[in-house]
Amino acid sequence: MRKNTRKPFIKREEVDQHRINEKILSREIRLVTEGGEPQVISTAEAIQLAEEQDMDLVEISPNAVPPVCKIMDYRKFLYNQKRKQKELKAKQSKIVLKEIRFGPNTDEHDFLFKLAHARKFLEEGSKVKAYVFFRGRTIVFKDRGEILLLKFAQELAEIGAVEQLPKLEGKRMIIMINPKKK
Repeated sequence: MRKNTRKPFIKREEVDQHRINEKILSREIRLVTEGGEPQVISTAEAIQLAEEQDMDLVEISPNAVPPVCKIMDYRKFLYNQKRKQKELKAKQSKIVLKEIRFGPNTDEHDFLFKLAHARKFLEEGSKVKAYVFFRGRTIVFKDRGEILLLKFAQELAEIGAVEQLPKLEGKRMIIMINPKKK
């Protein structure tokens, strides 16, 4: 009979990023107040001052000697921090890569159709990766594929900038086009 060797699942508690009130371990701290000079006082005095103001004593810089603390509303501080992080995340732009595939013998109508799609992708702010796929013996038409991709890049020159010129990788000849900044 096999013994159960799995460890029991332990629920992780949310660990505070800062030490507050009684969790501050040092005897003396440097108390920073708004508009006032920093002063070195005992932790007990600082906690008492914070309680009188219905606030929390928060350790801001634990590595300093003595540690730097500030009296503030800790929950409000955490709320503002989360809100700032959310705003930063919303401002980040996600780069989307769209692919367009051609054959070495792509007809003019198909080329124009795919060109219209690429134009729309670039206007939306997406990157475009266009490639010519050489199937079987069509690899002998490398020059046709390169001409096709260069013509494609030239047509999109006013709204897109070429990041990478046509380059053969295996059975594909690839070109990368970035949208131009508005």
